[in-house]
Amino acid sequence: MNKIFYCLKRFILSAFILYGYNLFSVNFNMIIPINFVTLGMIFLLGAPGLVALVLFKIILL
Repeated sequence: MNKIFYCLKRFILSAFILYGYNLFSVNFNMIIPINFVTLGMIFLLGAPGLVALVLFKIILL
């Protein structure tokens, strides 16, 4: 039961982190969509996952 709450808490925290990043990056037109793939990447990798998504977005532009 504790692992379920831990995973749920981390998933929600990942959503807040991505939402906060999108609030900051809207001025630079670097928005990352909030979906299960991006949330899952941040859920599994944490901050390096967010950095990887940002670098991926920069490379594609």
